[in-house]
Amino acid sequence: MTQKKEALLEILQLQPVMPVVAVSSAREGVDLARALAAGGLPAIEVTLRTPAALDAIRAICAEVPEAVCGAGTILTPRQFEAAGEAGARFIVSPGTTHEVLDAAKTSDVPLLPGAATPSELMAMIEEGYEILKFFPAEQLGGIPYLKALAPVFQGIRFCPTGGVSTGNVRDYLALPNVVCVGGSWVAPKDRIEAGDFTAVTQLAREARALRAG
Repeated sequence: MTQKKEALLEILQLQPVMPVVAVSSAREGVDLARALAAGGLPAIEVTLRTPAALDAIRAICAEVPEAVCGAGTILTPRQFEAAGEAGARFIVSPGTTHEVLDAAKTSDVPLLPGAATPSELMAMIEEGYEILKFFPAEQLGGIPYLKALAPVFQGIRFCPTGGVSTGNVRDYLALPNVVCVGGSWVAPKDRIEAGDFTAVTQLAREARALRAG
């Protein structure tokens, strides 16, 4: 667990913003990963929300060595296994089940599990997890909620995702219990559909430049 935790933390600390993307094809995933990495965001979470997701992860891992490709929206052990087989370097789940945790225990791929309530956080601590996804961040209480959790759960750090935007990202990153944020604004659907990956690279550069405070 310690080795996987260190590997996950190393990935999350690569950049202040983790792009969370859904792709329509493997080629789109490759082009997107290259554009994001060129802008300084090498780590990318490809969500399993489209039929092309696993093929995209395979292609990114094979064709974009500068990228660190993970898989998100993992809901079942089978999805966990499939993402690992596709080459995902890390796994992200919006919540947590015992079955997904069991899959993580038998895999070398680190898991960023989702948790939000005090009871869920206590359960994750018992399982040895200290870095968690907080989703959907804004709808669950956002910055005030994370501030309230900090004094009680002093060893926990979060990657808030869901509702994080250019309007509030600096406030999230200023929180001591936030290691990075997940965001989709760095890869707008309209720019991707237009093939304007230069714009994506510029958005990635702007996100890369974000600093807490």
